[in-house]
Amino acid sequence: MVSMPRKIDLEALCQEKGLRITEQRRVIARVLSEADDHPDVEKVYERASAIDPGISIATVYRTVRLFEEAGILDRHDFGDGRARYEPSPEAHHDHLIDVETGKVIEFVDPELELLQKQIAERLGFRLVDHRMELYGVSLTRKD
Repeated sequence: MVSMPRKIDLEALCQEKGLRITEQRRVIARVLSEADDHPDVEKVYERASAIDPGISIATVYRTVRLFEEAGILDRHDFGDGRARYEPSPEAHHDHLIDVETGKVIEFVDPELELLQKQIAERLGFRLVDHRMELYGVSLTRKD
């Protein structure tokens, strides 16, 4: 099993997609690109407004929606009642969510990928895509 490094330059992706990149969008793109977690809009706003106090929550909402519609940002619902975001990955990966802390761990497991493909074939399908989210509690955390 391999943990996933994720540093995707959203600003560069905006330019590739022909999106107009204002200074506020640049800040929001940088915040999302540098995130080690999967922040919700409020967390993105908190981080972006620390860099540029002129950024409003409405600007963050509009920018996140724009990035999502352009296909450079993925939206996730990890069961905590809030949409969380990550730059659209170049390579497939799955998620393990700690239900006590909300921490999201990205991983790739070749054996699991093969098993999913085999299951789809056994059921008469060719797998074209999937999304896996595992939810758990830490076995090593001490309370």
